[in-house]
Amino acid sequence: MYILKNALVSIKRSKLRNFLIGIIIIVIAVSTTITLAIRSSADNIINAYEEKNPIESTITMNRRFLMEKLRDEDKSQEEMINAFNDIKNLTEEEINKYGNSDFVKDYYYTFELNVKAKDLTEATDSLVKETTTTKTETNTSTKTSRFGSNKPSRGMPTDSGSKTTTTTQKKTTTTKTEKIFNEKSGNGPFTLIGYNSYEDMNEFISGEYSITTGEVSDDFNGNDCVISEELASINSLKIGDNITIIDPKNEQNTYTLRITGIFKENSKSSDSMSKMFTSSANYIITNSSFVKNITNKNSELEASINPTFILKDKESVNNFKSQVSEMGLNEYYQVSDNLNEIENATKSVSNVKTFATTFLIITLSIGAIVLIVINMINIRERKYEIGVLRTIGMKKRNVSLQFMSELLIIAIISLSIGAFIGSFASVKVSNKLLSEEINNSRSEYDDISRNFGIKDSNEGSEPDKKITNAKYNFKVANVEKINKIDAVVDFKVLGKLLGIGIALTLLSSLVSMIAISRFSPLTILKERS
Repeated sequence: MYILKNALVSIKRSKLRNFLIGIIIIVIAVSTTITLAIRSSADNIINAYEEKNPIESTITMNRRFLMEKLRDEDKSQEEMINAFNDIKNLTEEEINKYGNSDFVKDYYYTFELNVKAKDLTEATDSLVKETTTTKTETNTSTKTSRFGSNKPSRGMPTDSGSKTTTTTQKKTTTTKTEKIFNEKSGNGPFTLIGYNSYEDMNEFISGEYSITTGEVSDDFNGNDCVISEELASINSLKIGDNITIIDPKNEQNTYTLRITGIFKENSKSSDSMSKMFTSSANYIITNSSFVKNITNKNSELEASINPTFILKDKESVNNFKSQVSEMGLNEYYQVSDNLNEIENATKSVSNVKTFATTFLIITLSIGAIVLIVINMINIRERKYEIGVLRTIGMKKRNVSLQFMSELLIIAIISLSIGAFIGSFASVKVSNKLLSEEINNSRSEYDDISRNFGIKDSNEGSEPDKKITNAKYNFKVANVEKINKIDAVVDFKVLGKLLGIGIALTLLSSLVSMIAISRFSPLTILKERS
């Protein structure tokens, strides 16, 4: 106790020196608080993004590798088709086996099946050729005017007869590769896609597809579907209409789907002027139960299964690829991931975190040097006091503890003041970072809702709100829980600040302890006299 009392007396006696030390520690504390708060905000942003966009791995056909290998073997077109048909599709058993990997957190898969449809016209460029030819010959309005303007553009049919023939010739040309894969895909011109839940519908979540009319049904066991706006326009279909799906292998088997929504494709490929229709023009999106029902009734039908695996962390990416290969994945399949996309998306925030870390290290290094120098000067000025204390019988350890106690008391007071000032200074910077992320997340949340055809919960009637709340189970849902930022400098930041402050104090006090242990009290007193 007497050590603490002596420390307090010494602090009061040397007010100016201790005030300067306190100012230095306050500056260090403010800088440290701001950098720690920025680092914490950056971590929150990165974690929020990774939570919304987990690391995903997919298994797809490596078409380029397959075609190159078949060409190297100098196979005929028929042999290439047969070789491609001999490659087995992934089965549910295989996907479940891969999904049980230690590196996988969760997984899901969708079904694709090529089918026919009764009284349904396919959206193809050949349709454009027919309607354009009719327009040229009869000089009357046709359906083509619904999809384009009268202005000629690259890859689009024009009113000139010779140009129309040339353009159509380019569009209807089919390469050997396309023929082979068309053979594999089946006889049906329409692609039936089955999902298990909203979370599986990445195209709608990412905004590649978005509902223009109606909505995606929440009944993933019913006979509901959504179709492209192109298919709906060509066949004059609307919400509530029924379409009849026909088994391409056995036309006696028919199935009815009710249209609940119409979607459009928003990808870059949809803006291409070389094609009249998008790649999803003939897609009929429904649920996996409906697709399974069709394949179960006809063993000759085989649906393609497209799996997506949610990996645990970045280290699991290469490990999962190696493990899947060891499990016997066919060499014609490839494992891809979205790790680069995630890292690129958070690169700017990571750079801010790196800058804050560098600034923190520089600040602490300079602060430690300054405190050590001040402590050394303090010891030299109080050399006679140390000699007196040692002469009256105080042990070296107790003298060192007294000097350390003085610095700790000043440090704790200064750190508290610095943390208080730093909390206000850092709130604006850190809140700006997080508020933008929250606003972006809310905007993305609303965009995803609209992609599924779900109305804003702030609009519409009470029944609409109930439906909306039931369907808000998307990947960004957790971010919505952050409504405001009460304090950037939380207990975690304060704990780090306190730890850093005490560490700097102990480091600078170490110099005084070494100096005191080397001092001889008699020599000090002689030098004084």
